[in-house]
Amino acid sequence: MTTAPLTIRVEFVVELARRLHEYGTAAPRLEAAIILVSQRLGLNCDPLSTPTSIIMSFSQLDDEGSGVAELTQVLRLPPGEVNLKSLCLVDEIADQVFNGTLDLAEGRKRLRAVGAAKPTLFSTILTVAAYTIASACVAAILLTGWAGVATAATIGLVTGVTAMGARERPQIAAAFEAISALLATIIATVVAVYLVPIQVRSVVVASLIILLPGMSLTAAVRELSSQDLVSGTARMAGAMAVLLKLAFGTVAATQVCALFGLVPPPVPLLAIPPWTEWVAVPLAAITFAITFRSPLRYFPIVIGAVIAGYICTRVGGVYVSAAFGVFAGGLLLGAASNVFARYFNRPGALIREPGIILLVPGSVGFRTLNFVFERDVMLGLDTGMTLVTLLVALVAGLLFGDLLVPPRRKL
Repeated sequence: MTTAPLTIRVEFVVELARRLHEYGTAAPRLEAAIILVSQRLGLNCDPLSTPTSIIMSFSQLDDEGSGVAELTQVLRLPPGEVNLKSLCLVDEIADQVFNGTLDLAEGRKRLRAVGAAKPTLFSTILTVAAYTIASACVAAILLTGWAGVATAATIGLVTGVTAMGARERPQIAAAFEAISALLATIIATVVAVYLVPIQVRSVVVASLIILLPGMSLTAAVRELSSQDLVSGTARMAGAMAVLLKLAFGTVAATQVCALFGLVPPPVPLLAIPPWTEWVAVPLAAITFAITFRSPLRYFPIVIGAVIAGYICTRVGGVYVSAAFGVFAGGLLLGAASNVFARYFNRPGALIREPGIILLVPGSVGFRTLNFVFERDVMLGLDTGMTLVTLLVALVAGLLFGDLLVPPRRKL
């Protein structure tokens, strides 16, 4: 591989970087993986990854000249989305190239084929169903009552259909979060006023759970803690923009409803049988495995990771504090993902990304901006401090997990 022409080797590395970015790999792991791959191909590579671009400069590994790059590539990319099945395929192709079973040209061709694959009708229907079931399960966990669960499921279905439409229409995609929050709040308010009293705020949070940028906030703090300042700052700004759109849609819908006299009555927490929580969590885990497009053969491991993370958070929150529970969950999942990567020779992201979805404080950030928009600044500041505490606890848990079980694979 090291004797192949420079352009062939660079093309493979560039295509690999493009796919890793497309499938949601964080900047520190992407850059580390690209540096390692380049060294195996006899190249020096200085990558700079941000949520919307990658810059890579290449030179020969044995070049003892001035250190000036022979070739520089700049990629302008949209923000990536976690796609664990495609990430595993990319990882497998890279392994086959390094093992000598694939040459560089064929490896690049297969990487392009992975990127060109379009979702099937069945996968689209499954994704919409996942939006519906995930919203209902989170509503059950938040104790919104059976009417709240049904309302959240309905809103989740509407959000899923809107998400599918946004894939094909850029004008919808730009305002997708605001549109979803607007529709969610209007539907929940109409149900609370005309059909049955429900906790509108909790139902809206549950129905928008998949859209909340908790993963982005966590990745941003982790990148900042790893001194990836450019990527971390950009990712934090992107997550805040999503939160602003969601909060704006909710507040705008509330004001419109109030203009027409639609003000939902206050409703206390409703009793739901305890067994519903332990049915809702595994069902939510299945929907998260579908949403993150996990390979079918790893579904049991992914579901187990989500349940384990939730149990850590719940037990730690009851006996110590919410922040300690989040830290314990991050520690367990960080270490478990590295163990999985060692023994299964596949990306630890298969466990790490779905596992922390119920730990990330995206809903806390959403509530923070909601309070601020409603002029309840002090409550917004208090909720904001909770957000910072939970983010720091989760990132610290993931970092300590890497210390407990050092990762062998960069992904």
